[in-house]
Amino acid sequence: MPTAIAVTSADMALPAQDERTLPAVVLRDMDKRPLDQALADMQTLVDQHGYVIVVCSQAVPEGVRRRLHTIRSIMESDRIALFRPALPPLGLAVLARQLRQLASCDLSPGVLASAGRLLIHYIHAGAVLGSVARLDRVPVGLKSHAKSWVPGSQFAVLAHPEPQLVRIGPGAALAGPEFGTWMLTAKGQLQSDWITGTLAPSWNVQGLRETPLPAESPGWWGTGKLIEFCSYLPDLSVLYQLVTSVRQSVCHWCGVDVIGDRCVFCSATPPVYDQQPREIRHGTRAPAG
Repeated sequence: MPTAIAVTSADMALPAQDERTLPAVVLRDMDKRPLDQALADMQTLVDQHGYVIVVCSQAVPEGVRRRLHTIRSIMESDRIALFRPALPPLGLAVLARQLRQLASCDLSPGVLASAGRLLIHYIHAGAVLGSVARLDRVPVGLKSHAKSWVPGSQFAVLAHPEPQLVRIGPGAALAGPEFGTWMLTAKGQLQSDWITGTLAPSWNVQGLRETPLPAESPGWWGTGKLIEFCSYLPDLSVLYQLVTSVRQSVCHWCGVDVIGDRCVFCSATPPVYDQQPREIRHGTRAPAG
């Protein structure tokens, strides 16, 4: 069975991008179900798939995060990866879907888990907000805070890859990707055509789709008056080429193939070898000359 890609709520499991996209495993109510039940379900996943990659938002309730770490600790397993990148909820859902696409390919579990850290660099995620008064995940100046109290003000915010914030008006723009992408939007309690009428054309997006707003989005952005957006690479062949073009190595601790400088399964980093004499490294003194 392919490596399982798991999410913590059903609204983070986006519809399949293509016929090869594998379904997401939804870990429902992780902080509310009995521990032994959640533990048994995770063990079943590991038994069936060999490895499980849990893509989890930094906006999930603290109880969910603690429960995931507790399960992994009790199982003493290096076959469960907990991946919590600093992406807004819609961007994280897109990333999880990209990993589901790649899970159908001939990538080893370690490379697939590491791929998330690579692919986030090709995701541009942001939102149009009715207020930035409670936005604490993107730097907001005092002037923008003051303007957020003006009735009718709207702000365009890019949270990733580089924070940007502009008040929507004539000439307002956000710097975007320099490569072809599709865009996904999710509408909250805000009316605006700025994304479809201004942002998408300026970014030369090749396709535009809409999806329901993730439940975690209002908490992440500090307001329910928003429209979230995310531009991404939709083509599996492009994703696969990006991942396979990066040099792979073997984790010295758990033995899986990885890309990058940290194993997502066991968190080990490559050992650092000093330049001391061999006798000293082994705890013995070199003989006096």
